Amino acid sequence: MTSPTSLTQDFLSQQLEKLDGRSYSAYKGLKGNYAFADFTLTLAHIQGDPFAAPSRVSIFVSHRHSQWPQDYWHTPTRRIVLADFLHRQIIHTIPQVEQNRGSGKSGRLIMASTSQVILARTAVQVTLAGIELRLGVGLPAFGRRIAGQAARQLLTEDLPQLVTTTLHYQPAWQSAVEQHMATVEDANALRAQLSEHNLVAFIANGSRLPRRSGVDSQPLPTAVPFNAPSSLEVTLRAPHAGPITGLGIPTGVTLIVGGGYHGKSTVLKAIAHGTYNHIPGDGREQVVADGATVKIRAEDGRSVTGVDISPFIDRLPQGLSTQAFCTTNASGSTSQAANILEAIEAGAKVLLIDEDTAATNLMIRDRNMQALIAKAKEPITPFIDKVRQLYSDHGISTVLVMGGSGDYFEVADQVIALDNYLAHDVTAQAQAIAAQNPSERQGEGGQHFGTITQRRIQLPPFDTGRKPAKVKTQRLTTLTLGSEDIDLRGIEQLIEQNQVRAIAHAILTWQQQNRTHSLKNLLDDIMTWVEKQDFDALTPYPMADLSEFRRHELAAIINRLRSLRVISER
Repeated sequence: MTSPTSLTQDFLSQQLEKLDGRSYSAYKGLKGNYAFADFTLTLAHIQGDPFAAPSRVSIFVSHRHSQWPQDYWHTPTRRIVLADFLHRQIIHTIPQVEQNRGSGKSGRLIMASTSQVILARTAVQVTLAGIELRLGVGLPAFGRRIAGQAARQLLTEDLPQLVTTTLHYQPAWQSAVEQHMATVEDANALRAQLSEHNLVAFIANGSRLPRRSGVDSQPLPTAVPFNAPSSLEVTLRAPHAGPITGLGIPTGVTLIVGGGYHGKSTVLKAIAHGTYNHIPGDGREQVVADGATVKIRAEDGRSVTGVDISPFIDRLPQGLSTQAFCTTNASGSTSQAANILEAIEAGAKVLLIDEDTAATNLMIRDRNMQALIAKAKEPITPFIDKVRQLYSDHGISTVLVMGGSGDYFEVADQVIALDNYLAHDVTAQAQAIAAQNPSERQGEGGQHFGTITQRRIQLPPFDTGRKPAKVKTQRLTTLTLGSEDIDLRGIEQLIEQNQVRAIAHAILTWQQQNRTHSLKNLLDDIMTWVEKQDFDALTPYPMADLSEFRRHELAAIINRLRSLRVISER
């Protein structure tokens, strides 16, 4: 190989022709940077054989060469949105370029997937300097012999074509790009207005909330457009769309009621995902929620380490304390209590609970059960007796789907009924029913909610011997860190598998410090890098398959580590 200054497109083309027919390992000598006419190609990692994970490749195009007007990338938000738009264009274009070029993964172009939300991702990044594309490339071979001619065509002809058609400014895309940006800037503006209107969430009239299925997050074509009851209508202003009217869910305690299959859970899920910005056409573009909104559920079997769940569960048999509760196999009630306290510890300001996935014995104890089992014999204080204290003592609001217990009418600030996906304000009716037919149950929650404990933790070692810990993700269900499997099914606001991968690498990076942290400070430290979009600071090498994540999902995964150590509480 010659000096780095001579590594050009022509030089790469010549080298690939010379390598034709040689052992696949000879590709390793190509690692480096190559100057093309309008971009720089970096071969960062060369795969060991054609059946291994594709080679890691990056492409950098300066703004001078891409010709994207500065208006599209002059703010951090617009850089994220432009990157997201380009990412989707590349995924759409790759099938037109990609072709089978030999054995194994020869000729494959691998891009990280996207979703219905707009996130900062490492696959495509727009900076003040230019645009970087990261992808996997299957270097061609026949058997384990280099297919030099196919590789030359792939790297020096097809990749430049991909760059020209997807990373360079295309006037035909102007309307679509501007719509992408307007959608996000409007959503951000709506979300920013929630606090000044004392709202925790907003659902614009005309939104389409139902999805095609539980595994397909695209909008249901036959969905009934959402329409807010006039008594709860709020008008907010967006910089592009102007005045937008819809349902404003106030702070405090809100019940969503209605018959089965009439849309209660669909509305709650839309609110849960309103912490993210959605792509144009999703149907939830103007559904926004407070950024510190957390979905809570019961989660039988999860691990809990050192959590003070005494506001909900205390005085266990045999005098066991719950002020630093630990278990490797939590019940429904203890897991839900832990999920609530952990979410608050991580900074949650809004809790979302659906009775379908909640522990009944943590949610309610009616008067008949109170008469049969005295409070002195019952260690659980039900959520109904704590939900108002959460708001009065700590300013934490709750939105609760409830179709089975009218006792909650007595503690609700507003009650919204869903009838065939149409929303109605039934607060006055619910309050009248509660007044005429009081539950007559005895309050069991005391005068105050109780202490919110901040823990000091130490992340466990994940390395096995001399080898660094491996990260393996299985959809949004399981994360494997080293030898530890973490069940993710109870973390409902994870959107992309690449969020999980990014969280895993962040945990591994901070674990190497081998010191104790308060959980809050640990979350703050990691999120500082995420907010700066400096994902490379979280990983051992630049990766193409990481997505932006929230502090709440980061905390949830840390809290589910069975090997987590709690050093102290305060």
